[in-house]
Amino acid sequence: MTYVLRPDEVRERYGPLFCKGFFTLVDEENGVAQVIEKCSAEGPAQWDVVNRRRTKGIATDVRLRSGTIVMDVVIGEGEISFGPAQQDIGGQGLKALKVEGDEVRTTWYGIAGASVGIGACLPQCEDVIRTEYPDDFKIGGANRAHVDIITPKYVRVVIGIDDTDTKEKGASWVTSLKMATQCPIGKFLEHKIIQLNPKVPTKTTNCCSTAASFAVREEDIPALVEYAVDFVKKESLSDGSVVTVFKGLKIPEPLKEFGWSCKSVLYTQEDAVRAAEENGVQIIAVTGMKGVIGAVAAIGCFDLGEAAAGIPEDFQ
Repeated sequence: MTYVLRPDEVRERYGPLFCKGFFTLVDEENGVAQVIEKCSAEGPAQWDVVNRRRTKGIATDVRLRSGTIVMDVVIGEGEISFGPAQQDIGGQGLKALKVEGDEVRTTWYGIAGASVGIGACLPQCEDVIRTEYPDDFKIGGANRAHVDIITPKYVRVVIGIDDTDTKEKGASWVTSLKMATQCPIGKFLEHKIIQLNPKVPTKTTNCCSTAASFAVREEDIPALVEYAVDFVKKESLSDGSVVTVFKGLKIPEPLKEFGWSCKSVLYTQEDAVRAAEENGVQIIAVTGMKGVIGAVAAIGCFDLGEAAAGIPEDFQ
């Protein structure tokens, strides 16, 4: 038997705790998902990252990024192994993630102090719909506990932008960051500045494009794209502004290769359009097509980490 608590009920029962954001993105086509948790302090976040790596479960990668835990996972169920933490130092892990209609169910296990994290901290985050507890749930101490946390099903949408400025004023990265931080649709996730080939003869100044990603409900994607296009149209100072759109957690390898090569190769607009068509990228000419190469490359480079901001010589 189980009982169910809403976030406000969890907060009333255990007192206010520390999770500032908790949501799940799924890519059902590729069988993968991403669990994102925004923490109010670095220490607990570091501890959770180390423990979730140790227990494995369905996690393929766990990393800490500016106070945010990002877990790459497979959709399904896996075995949890606490190892030496079983008896000596506690532990925490994600055993399963299942998509149930427009909701996502994650099954968490925790030992000792980690049971507070999975039983009281995460469940009281406003992003959570509800948490299901077994009748014998006990928190803290030497207890081993598990809960099912149910959240809305989100997908990731990456929006690339290029050529909104002129040599006299403006900056495309500023336009994209303003667009992202002011966006009323979904959850703003990341913003990237993508350094491209500085030898491009038609560049504005530094030859950078830009992109931002969002966690959004599937049915809200058209509204998100419309908002981004309207924002760029109003903010652009150029007659060549382009917006690109990609949905999913896995950037196709050919698109990554195209994005990386844009840092050293001179491509045509036709090359960029072909790369977009072959890799599921939507191109929207907002005020023209001059920025299409950079806007497509911005999607390709989005998940390259620091490499997105540099040129090949920086990483030799």
